[in-house]
Amino acid sequence: MSELLSLIKTRRSVRKLKDRAVPLSSILEALDAARWAPSAHNAQPWRFVVLAEAEAKKRLAEAMAEAWRRDLEGDGVPEEEVEALVGESVRRFSSAPVLVLACMTMEDMDSYPDERRQRAERTMAIQSVAASVQNFLLAASALGLGACWYCAPLFCPDVVREVLGIPEGVEPQALIAVGYPNEEPEPPPRKPLEEVVYLERWGRALGEVR
Repeated sequence: MSELLSLIKTRRSVRKLKDRAVPLSSILEALDAARWAPSAHNAQPWRFVVLAEAEAKKRLAEAMAEAWRRDLEGDGVPEEEVEALVGESVRRFSSAPVLVLACMTMEDMDSYPDERRQRAERTMAIQSVAASVQNFLLAASALGLGACWYCAPLFCPDVVREVLGIPEGVEPQALIAVGYPNEEPEPPPRKPLEEVVYLERWGRALGEVR
């Protein structure tokens, strides 16, 4: 197996991180890999915010947790469970050595007068940002770092934007906790190739021709 394929298959979502500083050079190297991801029209609609200062991480973690608290209470989740979930969320994000916020901008994407094509253009931008995040995760793993991709900002983008002073046209998409791994997660289950690959025409699964 090539080194790249091995990296892809051995990368893990690492949630337990050591209380150890991460060199800025390593974060920037991973972000450099992120900017080489493919993007629609080569518009490169990704923007990144790096948080390493304790107070900034705590401020963001607490603001997102409060937004989540309101959602949980609205869902009728018992108070004790809400407190546990919110407390763990604050701990997870505020204790991570580095937080990288991946954002999206439509600034250099194409603009259409009709909703159908504009909606597709927005989806293309989202897909592009996701590709850059994958590059970042792979590069971080290659550098000996552990990282976990969280989608929490999608549920409270205005809160994240306000706390960090992000411009209106830049949309928070994902929060990546980064540090040195303090666990070795087991490989997560993957559906067999036969279940996810179709050949020649839709509806003809790989398993049907083997």
